[in-house]
Formats: sequence, structure tokens, C-alpha cells
Amino acid sequence: MDLYEKYNLKHVINADGKMTILGVSKVSDEVVEAQKQGAQNFFEMSDLLIQTGKYLAKLVDSEDALVVNSASAGIAETLAGVIGQGSRYHVYHPYTERITKRDVILPMGHDVDYGTPVEVMMNVAGARMVPAGYANMCTPEHIEMQITEQTAAILYIKSHHTVQKSMLTIPEAIEVAHRHNLPLILDAAAEEDLVKYLEMDADVVIYSGAKAIEGPASGVIFGKEKYIRWARMQGAGIGRAMKIGKENILGLTAAIAKYLKEGSEAGSAMKQRLEPFVSNLAGVPNLKVRVVQDAAGRQIYRAEVTPTGKLSAKEICNQLRNGDIAIYAREYRVNEGIIEFDIRAVNDVEMYQIVSRLKEIIEGE
Repeated sequence: MDLYEKYNLKHVINADGKMTILGVSKVSDEVVEAQKQGAQNFFEMSDLLIQTGKYLAKLVDSEDALVVNSASAGIAETLAGVIGQGSRYHVYHPYTERITKRDVILPMGHDVDYGTPVEVMMNVAGARMVPAGYANMCTPEHIEMQITEQTAAILYIKSHHTVQKSMLTIPEAIEVAHRHNLPLILDAAAEEDLVKYLEMDADVVIYSGAKAIEGPASGVIFGKEKYIRWARMQGAGIGRAMKIGKENILGLTAAIAKYLKEGSEAGSAMKQRLEPFVSNLAGVPNLKVRVVQDAAGRQIYRAEVTPTGKLSAKEICNQLRNGDIAIYAREYRVNEGIIEFDIRAVNDVEMYQIVSRLKEIIEGE
């Protein structure tokens, strides 16, 4: 009996991308083996976190690193550390009124919901969110005019979820932060390059371990030594509720080493794999199909499908999800009448199943 049958679960085809609601990524046998080694042995956990952090930091030329249980935990623990600045009292009293310097500036268009609003993680850290700019625009000046004596940090979210147009760049945000002796905390959860933001001199860069890196449920924080040390202290405070197990610490460490060596699927290879899929999709009636690049500029290419018949994009996605096999497409633009198919975790057989199911849905209009 397989897991789907044992637990009465539906098979899933993930053409949505590396999404938390679907378990994010598949992990390699190499990563599973590292997890097994971690699960079947004992360690001094504080030392395990320090030593794996040193190892990972060396791989990307960071001052230090810390494995956490998610990118969300990375945001909360990093900001809490910046607010507490190494105070043991703060670790035990994270919301104390003794500490008033809690303002964290965030471009307004970056307060997005990625499964929870960014603001929620800021609140967990004890930070006060100070929005800068407007929903459709944020300039360096907008950030700068919000800085006061109560400002603890500037937070920047690098994500396809955020507003992309008329936003200050990461180097611009770093320049403003450093001119005012503030840290620039960069959430780069789904980003693919583990080096370039450190090279830009971001003070802290936070990644999801399970997205581009294809590790287990986890996250990693790279950056300046004192900020990593302060974040690590949160393990005795708010981070206790976010602790990560030994098996996933070692699984992520192995995944990062593998990822830095092998990289992710190249954009050119992705486009090549898309060609027969797009061709077959174009053969389904009442569908307009083309290849598009990720809106945030990553080297990710997807099949964009615009229904032209009676059924709306939303109705088609609902039927895809509710079939015998749950097919998840990317639904961010269904309100515009557009469906996207992300094939990074989709094999040739599953592409055929998607096309067949779409044809079945369209022909049943």
C-alpha cells in the first residue's frame, strides 16, 4: 500500500511552482541520506548549529550563517535579534517596554501575503512596521524620510509577490540603510543566487531551504557575524517555537552544498522542455498559449494559457484541482483570465496528463 492509498490522499501534479501548500520541493536521494544520518545520530544541538553555520558561510563567503526552520522564522529571529542587540534580558522578554527602538521600515508594496502577511512575522519579532512609499511606488527618498531615532532596520522583500514597478533597487536600499548606520535585512526566500546579495553588501540575506535549494523544510540566514549571532540567541526566546530538527539541519546543509555545485535547471533547458508541452497545449481548442518568463526576472519560464471559450481561467483551475488527480496550476493571474504552468517539478508523463485533463475540461464546456 502506498502513502496515497494508506492515508486516503490524492495524487498531486505540481505545476504551480515551489509552493508551501504542496510541500514545496522534491529532495534528492543525497539530501535524504543526510537527513537519515542526522535522524539516526545524536549531536550537541547548539554546536551543530554553529558548525553547520560556519561550513555554509564558508561556501558563500559570508561572515556567518544560521539554519532555521523556514524563511519566515529567519525574518522573525533576525528582526528580534536586531531589536535586542545581544541582550539576554530581551531574549526572555521580547516585547519589553524597556526597548523602544523597534521600528522596521518596509516598502508598502512589500507587505505581501506569502502564506501569511510579512507584517505578521514582523509582529512576532516585536517590530513595528513603518510603511514607506506607496503601493505602486517606493523611492530611496521615501525610505529615508521614515527614518527616526526609533528605527532598528530596513526590511526589503525580493519576491515575485511584491510590487515590481517603480520600486527602489536592493543596492539603493542598502545605500540608504548604511548611510544611516542601519542594517538592511533582505528576504530572498525563493531567489536562486546565494552569493550576489552578499556581494552587494546586504547585512542579512534570508532564503527558504525548500524552494530553489530543494532541501527539506528549512531556511538559512547568511550575513554579518553579529546579526547572525543575535538571531541565534533567539533559540532561547521566540525561536524556541521555531526550532529545527537535526535531520533537517544536516539535510539543508547537504542540499546547499549540492545546489552550489550543480545549480538549478537552466532557463534554456526549461524552455526546451516547455516546447513539446506548449505545442500540445496549443492543440487544445479555445486556448491561447505562449512561453513567458517569471515576472520578477528569475530564469524561470512557464507556459501561459489564456482560455478563449465559455469557461473562465478560474473555473478551469477549479476543475483541474478537483479531478481524480489534483492538478495545481499557477493561479496568480486568473483574475486577468490567465493560467500559468510551472514545469520545474513536472515530468513528461505529468505534462501529458495536464494536456489530457485540459482537453477533457474544454470539450465538456
